Formats: sequence, C-alpha cells, structure tokens
Amino acid sequence: MSHLRSRSRSMRQIAAGVLCLAGVLSAHAGQLQLPVPRVTIYPGQVIVKGMLAERAFRSGSVDEASATSSSDALIGKVARQTLLPGRPINQGAIREPHAVTQGQAALIIFQSGALTITGSAIALQSGGTGDVVSVRNVDSGRIIKGTIGADGAVHVGGP
Repeated sequence: MSHLRSRSRSMRQIAAGVLCLAGVLSAHAGQLQLPVPRVTIYPGQVIVKGMLAERAFRSGSVDEASATSSSDALIGKVARQTLLPGRPINQGAIREPHAVTQGQAALIIFQSGALTITGSAIALQSGGTGDVVSVRNVDSGRIIKGTIGADGAVHVGGP
C-alpha cells in the first residue's frame, strides 16, 4: 500500500513539473528576442558588440518586418540616427560604413579592356560600396562621377 502512495506522489510531482514547464513555455510563446542598444548610440557611431543587449518583446508590440533581428547584422554598421537604450533598432536607422569620405583622398580607376589608368582625387561626397559619388581629379581639377567598388576605389568610365 505504501508503495502505491509513493508512486502516486511521484506521479503528482511529475505532473506538477510538466504543468510548470508548460506555463514557462506559454509565457515565452508569443515573445520575440531582439537586439537593443545598452547605451545611447549617436548618428555616425560605429556599432560594436558591447553596445548591444538582447531584450524580449511581445509579438505584435514591435514591427517585426522593419526591426533588426540579429546582433550580428548590426555589428560594424553605422547609426544614421540616435538609437535609444532598450528600443528595437529599425533597419533604416543603420547603414554600411562609408568607403569614401567627403574631403578625403580617393583612388580613381579607369578600366577598358587591358588598359588601366589610376589617379588621385578628392571625394566631394561620402558613400559606401556601390554608391555613385563625385570626385575632383587632383591633377586636372575636373569633377568626375564614379561608382565606389568593394576595394574602396572610385571606378570611372569604361564598359
């Protein structure tokens, strides 16, 4: 008889544990983990890992389509606007770092077939890879438009 009582007690403890676990799981259901700033991040600041934390949000309380869902997607990016602590980060609030900075020297490259001509220029605009920017050739003074390549050089002309 005592064997049946202890077995019954064990079953109740298991059932209570399962119910407790189910309550925890249902509390987490409908939640979304998003990276948020730990500190205020100002426009132009590069985002580093120490600036970010994870925070749970209720589903529906955040625009999931525009919120950045991964810390890895934020690290190394630059803030376009002030990012406040504890708030989700909108994808439009960040950008890639500039490969070419206004007022700084830039390498210009012209390629056509086997012909490659390089020169120096001063960037008249800042931009990232793939952006079209204006630069002033330091030798001729002419203003040229070109596309910033993955190598950080401004590629002009050519097919």
